Amino acid sequence: MKNKKELSEQLLEAWEETHKKGQLTLWIFLALRDGPKYVSEIKAFIESNTSQTIICEEQSLYRALRKFQQVEMTGYNPGKGDGGPDRKYYFITPMGEDILDRFIERNIKLFFIPEITTLMNRKQPNKPLS
Repeated sequence: MKNKKELSEQLLEAWEETHKKGQLTLWIFLALRDGPKYVSEIKAFIESNTSQTIICEEQSLYRALRKFQQVEMTGYNPGKGDGGPDRKYYFITPMGEDILDRFIERNIKLFFIPEITTLMNRKQPNKPLS
C-alpha cells in the first residue's frame, strides 16, 4: 500500500496530465495570436511559454490544426522552408479570434477576480502527509 505522500504525488500527476491535455487548444490559439507559425514554431512557443510543463507532439498539433481548419478557426498559407520543402504557416481566423476571446472571458479571466486570486495565493500551514 502506498503512503500518503506517494499517493498525493500520483494524484497530482494525474490531475496535471488531464489539465495539460485540456490546455493544448488554448496554447495553440495563443501561439497563433502571437503571429503565423509553422508547427515546430507552435510547439516551441507552447513549451517555452509553459516553462516546459506542456510538451506536445507535432502529430498532436497537426491533428488539432486540421480539426480547427475544418471549422474555420485556423487557416494556413504556404511559405518557404529553411532550404527544405515549403511549410504551412498557420494563422488564427476571425472566428478563431472570436472564440478565443470568448473562452478567455468565460474561463480565464475568472482567475483574476480578487477573491479567487486570494484563494490561489493563500497557503495553508504545512501538515505532514505521513
